[in-house]
Amino acid sequence: MGLLDGKKALIFGVANDHSIAWGIAEQLHAQGATLGFASVESLLERRVRPLAESIGSTFVEACDVSSDDQLRDVMAKWKAAEGTIDILVHAVAYAPREDLEGSFTNTTRAGFAVAMDVSAYSLVAMCREANAAGLLHAGTSVITLSYYGAEKVVANYNVMGVAKAALEACVRYLAADLGPGGVRVNAISAGPVRTLSASGVRDFRKLYGTFAGIAPLRSNISAEDCGKTAVWLASDLSSAVTGETIYVDGGFNVMGVPLIE
Repeated sequence: MGLLDGKKALIFGVANDHSIAWGIAEQLHAQGATLGFASVESLLERRVRPLAESIGSTFVEACDVSSDDQLRDVMAKWKAAEGTIDILVHAVAYAPREDLEGSFTNTTRAGFAVAMDVSAYSLVAMCREANAAGLLHAGTSVITLSYYGAEKVVANYNVMGVAKAALEACVRYLAADLGPGGVRVNAISAGPVRTLSASGVRDFRKLYGTFAGIAPLRSNISAEDCGKTAVWLASDLSSAVTGETIYVDGGFNVMGVPLIE
């Protein structure tokens, strides 16, 4: 018996087998959930579909989350295939590489707009389209991914930090909106994990390398760690938890002025 037996999960944002989204998928699958995937078209056949097939998933759809029409289409296909969503995972973020380097003051208007649209507003649009399609119900758990750069300044995170701050605010407002219907919305704020998106942050290796010396648990974070927390958020064990940002960072966020060992 798994914690998620009989549950149906739709996951947006798997890029490859190093993605936090994939770490979540593996843990949800291990606990008995049925999974479906939506990702950008360029990654679908080469990376996402083989991963989906490895765990027996047959629902794999292309989706540009900046398109309401494409989101609506994926939700319609999921409704036809599965009927409802018990677990909705939003693991999508993007900012132009040039806006993740140098001075935040030099962020372009276009870069700011796309970062906010893809990284924050897409969660709102995703929930709206799923709700409009009648997919959300009492007990549905919506999970998104954030990072400490939403709360404090992190070198070279720049516009993505602002977008993640907006994302966390969206979590709170969506939790208030959807809560009366029994739908929960939460964020996982992960420590640095070696993913495709992390490679776009300049000097990420330095950030990653010093993390374990500062975090109270003295270890780096894995996608599996995030997946385990996602299982808790997806299950009835967290039935009274909504609107929260849950840190999965070995305690890094509680530190003030650390001594690096």
